[in-house]
Amino acid sequence: MSKWTTHLWRAALFMLIIASVFWLGAVNVRAIIGNDLLKPGTLEFEEYLDPEAEREIFRLISFTSVLIMISYAAVTLSGTVFLAASPYRMRENGWLLMSAILFYVFLPVEIFTMVLDGRMAYLEFFTTAGNDVFRELFRARVAALSGAPVIALLSYYTIIGLAVFRPFTRRVGPKP
Repeated sequence: MSKWTTHLWRAALFMLIIASVFWLGAVNVRAIIGNDLLKPGTLEFEEYLDPEAEREIFRLISFTSVLIMISYAAVTLSGTVFLAASPYRMRENGWLLMSAILFYVFLPVEIFTMVLDGRMAYLEFFTTAGNDVFRELFRARVAALSGAPVIALLSYYTIIGLAVFRPFTRRVGPKP
């Protein structure tokens, strides 16, 4: 392995870790912020919220969505570079294979939900749309794909556990 390749996969790993922290942190922040909008267990909006407060919540959700989209793109790019350039091979490292499968299987789900997030960010930053438009987009985002984004988030947390404990690692070499 050349010196350039060693630096490449290590830089990709560093970028992957930093972007993942921003991405998963922003996902949690957006969930906490958005939790104030809906009645628990329903897709109905709370009536007690003032329209200006609701608008501010949508603005904060738009900001965090932009951070999520940028961070997710960085995670996808750096993860792909890491998988291609690292000395870790999936055949000997089952945890890496499982992590890659868990991440890439939800790529279409993330792209679909990012389209909705992108619409919300566009409306926030480039138009003067009212709360009713944001409500419909937010409702579509929460109900998207019958809960697949929640399953995806649980898979991403599983990837952290797999990377830490590294199960299914096969030792290559002479057997004792």
